This record gives sequence, C-alpha cells and structure tokens, in this order.
Amino acid sequence: MFRFLFILFIAIPIIEIALLIQVSEVIGGFATIALVIATAILGARLVKQQGLGAYVNVQQQMSRGQLPAQDLFTGLCVIIAGVLLMTPGIMTDVLGFLLLTPAVRKKLAQSLLAHATVKVQTGMHSGQSPFANQSREERAEQQEEIRDPFKNQSGRNSSTTIEGEYERKD
Repeated sequence: MFRFLFILFIAIPIIEIALLIQVSEVIGGFATIALVIATAILGARLVKQQGLGAYVNVQQQMSRGQLPAQDLFTGLCVIIAGVLLMTPGIMTDVLGFLLLTPAVRKKLAQSLLAHATVKVQTGMHSGQSPFANQSREERAEQQEEIRDPFKNQSGRNSSTTIEGEYERKD
C-alpha cells in the first residue's frame, strides 16, 4: 500500500512536471497551458457523453432484470478517466483518454477477470467443514435456528415485538 501511495503522491507529480517542462520547451509555455486546458475540456465532454451512455445502459439492463456488470465497469472506468483528465498533466491525460477507449476497457476487464479469484471464508482451517464435529441433531438445530431465529428452547416463538398504543401529540 505504501508503494501505491508513494507513486500516487510523489512519483506521478514529478513525472508530470518533467513532461510539462519538456513539452513547454518544444511548443512554448502558453501553448502547453492551452493544451492542458483543452484536454480537460475535451475530456469532460467525453466523460459526460460516455458516462450518460453507461448510466442509460445500466438502467435498461436492470429494468430487464439483468446484471449490468460490464456497464458498471465501463462507468467506473469513465469516472477514473474523468479524474485523470481533470488532473493537469500530459501522462494523466493520456491515461484518461486510453480509459475512454472501448477497446482498452475491454482488454482491462479481461485482464482483471483473469486475475480475479473468489474466496469463501468459513472460519475453519484447511477446508474443514464447519459441521464436521457436530452430530446430525446439532446440525438440524442450527439449521432450524437459522430458519427461525426467534424460536426459544421450549419451542414457542418469543417475538421481540412489544405491543402497545401510540398517540401523537404535536
């Protein structure tokens, strides 16, 4: 985590300053400032356009009862791209524009899915079943408790509802 924060807050600004100095030597200081402002404006328009498109797609898929995983990922990429494009600099602008490219987002999603793993944690060691040392009756009691958590030992339902009257006085 320290490396990530170091890169985020120290290395990236140093690289950005060095790039801005080199670009300003080639095209001039005012042209460099104009370039940074122009990329921010263009990036804001593209983020708005693609972000609204992703939002509409998410709404449509949810109304059909589908999970909009791809469009949610697209929306996340567009948000990150917006932050990168609003940050002054050459490198962040390039990364922001790359995230707005559908082909790059697709490759990034495939890469993330290839590295994603799902782990289920049961609180036991080395894959041991949580019911390994229980009798059949104990497992049945636990399953019944999961189905009806308010049932006490005598078999009666002991609800936590308190009955009474309510009168509002304003």
